[in-house]
Amino acid sequence: MLDCLVLNPREIVFEGKANSIIVPGEEGVFEIISFHKRILSRLLSGNVFVDDKNYRIRRGIVKVDQDKVTIIIEQDEQA
Repeated sequence: MLDCLVLNPREIVFEGKANSIIVPGEEGVFEIISFHKRILSRLLSGNVFVDDKNYRIRRGIVKVDQDKVTIIIEQDEQA
């Protein structure tokens, strides 16, 4: 399980455990699962999926370190 924190400049959007996180990275969409290698990546416009939850983003950044995932996002206004 991953400890996941998704936030934007105004609030915490999601905080909890997740089995799978899918993000739109600069080099393409990728999935984060338990024991994922350390990574820091910019996120492009698209969707962030945390298990069955979907967050539409304009851009952001993701950091993965020892099953802890932090995602800072700028959301689309209609999200």
